Amino acid sequence: MTTKSHGWHPETILVHGGTTRSPFGETSEAMFLTQGFVYETAEAAEARFNGEDPGFVYSRYANPTVAMFENRIAALEGAEAARGTASGMAAVNLALMACCKAGDHVVAAKALFGSCRYIVETLLPRFGVTSTLVDGTDLDAWRAAIRPETVACFLESPTNPTLEVIDIAAVADMAHAVGAKLIVDNVFATPLWQSPFELGADIVVYSATKHIDGQGRCLGGVVLGSEEFITDEVMPFMKHTGPAMSPFNAWVLLKGLETLPLRVERQTRTAARLADVLAEHPAVARLIYPGRDDHPQAELARRQMKSGSTMIALEVAGGKEGAFRFCNALKIVRMSNNLGDAKSLVTHPATTTHQSLAEEARAELGIGESLLRLSVGLEHEDDLAADLLTALDTVRG
Repeated sequence: MTTKSHGWHPETILVHGGTTRSPFGETSEAMFLTQGFVYETAEAAEARFNGEDPGFVYSRYANPTVAMFENRIAALEGAEAARGTASGMAAVNLALMACCKAGDHVVAAKALFGSCRYIVETLLPRFGVTSTLVDGTDLDAWRAAIRPETVACFLESPTNPTLEVIDIAAVADMAHAVGAKLIVDNVFATPLWQSPFELGADIVVYSATKHIDGQGRCLGGVVLGSEEFITDEVMPFMKHTGPAMSPFNAWVLLKGLETLPLRVERQTRTAARLADVLAEHPAVARLIYPGRDDHPQAELARRQMKSGSTMIALEVAGGKEGAFRFCNALKIVRMSNNLGDAKSLVTHPATTTHQSLAEEARAELGIGESLLRLSVGLEHEDDLAADLLTALDTVRG
C-alpha cells in the first residue's frame, strides 16, 4: 500500500505515481473489474488469507486498480498509506469511526458540510462517543473543548461554504498534547494548495468526487494516514463494513489525477480574477476569497496555503429573492450542489447543502439566505465574468 515519490514534483507523481503493470505492459493503468481472485492450490489460498503470501483476496478488501489510485494519492500527499472509499462521506465516516470507541470524545469545527455535522452531532453519540463543536477560527475555543478523553479533532479548511481558514498547525499541537489525532478535510484547498501532513495533521480525507475527478463522472473518497493507522484501524473497518471504492471509479480517478494540476491551477487563476471583479459590483454585499487581502484570515491563508481556492463565496443584495434571481439569470454557470468540476457551478447553501441545519445554526455559521457558493470551472474567464456580472445586474435592478 505504501509508495515512494522518488523526489518527483507533484505533476510527475500524478502521471506516474503508484503505477503497476500487468504482463501485457499496457500504457494506461489496467482496470481490474473483478470481485475476487483465484488461487492455484488450496495451500496458496491459505497462505494468501493468513498473510504469508501478500496479494489480493477480494475487491472489498483491496483491488489492483484501487491500489494504484491509493498509492498515487499517498505519494502526492506524502502519506505512508491510503484507502479509497465509495464516496467522500464514506471517507469522513471511516476516518472518524476508526478513531473512536464508546466513552471517547471528538472536537470538531462548527463550519462543516451538513453530512459531516450529522456524523459528529448525531451518529457518533449513538455509539457512546460524545462531541463538542467549536468556532474553528477561535483557538481558545479549541483549547477549552479538548480534554483528556478527546481522541480526535476534525476540521475543514477552507470551510464549506464560507471559506474560513483554520490554523491547522495550532489545532494539531493542541490535539497532540492529549494524544488525540487531527483529521483534516482538505477538499476545498486541494492537495496542490495545502499540505495538512506538513502542518501536523494525522489523517487527511478527500471527496475525490470533487477536484480529483473534477469532471462530474463518478463518486469516490480517500483516507490518508500512517501505515499503522491504515493497517490496524482503517483496514478492519473497511473489510467488515464494506465502504470500498469501485475499481471502475478508481480508474476514472487515476485519469483525473493526471490532469489535476492543469485544471486546479487554471481554475484558481480564474477564481482569483473573478473574486476581484465580483467584489466591485454594487449588488455584492460581501465577497469571501482566501487569496484576497480582505479575507478575515488572509495572513493565515498566505502562510498555510500555496494559493487561493477554486471556490468563492458571495452575499448578494436582496436576500433569498436576490440570490435566486442571480442564479436564475446565469447562462454559463450552472446550478448544482457539486463543486470542483470543469463546469462552473453555483449553490445556494441555505436551501441545499446546509438546509438540514437549524436556522440558528446556519445563522451562527454565516450561512444566510443571501449567501452563494461559486465553484469556478474551466470556461474562459472573460465569458464567466460577463455571465456573472450580467446576472448581478438583474439583482441590482
